[in-house]
Amino acid sequence: MASNDTLAERLLAGDKRALARAITLVENDDPLGWEVVQEVYPHTGRAALMGLTGPPGAGKSTLIGALTRARRAAERTVGVLSIDPSSPFTQGALLGDRIRLTEHFLDAGVFIRSMANRGALGGLSEAALQAALLMDASGKDDVFIETVGVGQAEVDIIGHADTIVLVLIPGSGDSVQALKAGVMEIPDIIVVNKCDHPLTDTVVREIRGVLSLAPQRGWRVPIVKTEAARGLGIDALIEQLELHRAHLEEEGTLEERRRRNLRSEVIAICANRMRRRLEEALHEDDGVFRGLLDEVVARRIDPASAATTLLERVDAAEAAPHAGG
Repeated sequence: MASNDTLAERLLAGDKRALARAITLVENDDPLGWEVVQEVYPHTGRAALMGLTGPPGAGKSTLIGALTRARRAAERTVGVLSIDPSSPFTQGALLGDRIRLTEHFLDAGVFIRSMANRGALGGLSEAALQAALLMDASGKDDVFIETVGVGQAEVDIIGHADTIVLVLIPGSGDSVQALKAGVMEIPDIIVVNKCDHPLTDTVVREIRGVLSLAPQRGWRVPIVKTEAARGLGIDALIEQLELHRAHLEEEGTLEERRRRNLRSEVIAICANRMRRRLEEALHEDDGVFRGLLDEVVARRIDPASAATTLLERVDAAEAAPHAGG
């Protein structure tokens, strides 16, 4: 336990190596990692947590690099969590996004981490929010979470940030179609990146048209045009990020949003752990599972009935030791 206390204390003191070690432990589902989270959790809640989502090629990583540069110029510390597609060979995170952030690697005030989504719905692994919490606990003022562009399923980023930024690019009809399909309900801010494109104004008009059909809220979603590669529009985006946070604080909805976010996270962790327990139980009783699956394949039992039978067996197995006691 002493090593855990030392790791937690070093993390709280801003030690980048301790932060990296803690995230690795959590990502590997090591009990020591979860002990560190438990230790440092009371020191979280101070960072501004921002999620950037959008289709592949929209320039999210370049945008985060420009935002990081601007926040560091304002003497704010930054954490970047990039949720990457998993490698089909190692199940590790691909490093393409981190390559675009190389200018910040040696900056003591910036911590960058890639995490594999490992097939998680929406591109976020179970450990993603825990990693963001650890960055928060280490003293980062701003934490940016970037998701892979996996379509509408990526709406689960809502459960991981105070402010959601949707990044789009001109000339991509898929982007506006995604908005019409319901993704438009996600963002607090919309960025049209690569705004030197001749179709930029057309895309902005289309987005405004879709926004006009959405239910009106207290916060009117702004559209910010940027050209992240040249640093254009970054100040305007930062202004909107700060205005949105001020809006949440003035309306008293920041804590409400965080409560909703944490509720989703607790349920997600429960669901993932229950699934693992179920898989382990089925592995131990493989013959029964195979037999049921054979019945489903033969169309003699439907999948829902088979699932009910399996759950009843697991419940009975877990209840047996208690009954014996």
